[in-house]
Amino acid sequence: MKVQANNNVSVVVNAEMGDVWDVVRDVTRVGEWSNECVSAEWIGESRTAMPGARFRGRNRNGIFRWGRVCEVVASDPYTFTWVTVSSTFYPDSTEWTIAVEKVDGGTRITQTFRVLRGPKVLSFIYALMVPSHRDRTAELEADLHRLGDAARATPKRTAVSGAGGRGGRR
Repeated sequence: MKVQANNNVSVVVNAEMGDVWDVVRDVTRVGEWSNECVSAEWIGESRTAMPGARFRGRNRNGIFRWGRVCEVVASDPYTFTWVTVSSTFYPDSTEWTIAVEKVDGGTRITQTFRVLRGPKVLSFIYALMVPSHRDRTAELEADLHRLGDAARATPKRTAVSGAGGRGGRR
């Protein structure tokens, strides 16, 4: 018994690629769509997804609650990658990537993860304590569908025309 060490899931959602990308790279919105990460906040000066920027994610699974510091590795157009930072209490590290691409019928969202560092004893303990981490496929696919829902629900910026008009949110 051990936790899943890597996975790659992909779904197509009926949402604009730019809207999905805006939700993905705003880590403070993760609580809107993740089944496990209930919130995230930027740490330090950075407030945008750029290499070296750090954020803290707060997670929940069943009765367990924990937080992890993460560091952005890349935020290229339409691909966002971050790693969980190892610490004394959490000596493991995982790399996560979310990529979006325009396809017929909407936007394909692909999420991958791979454990970079994880003591074998921790894999067993985590698998025992958080059984859903043994196979995360269904949960991650559901996350991506909720991500698409969050992107569709985001108000669009529009220009209001006419006398006294100004840009705003609808």
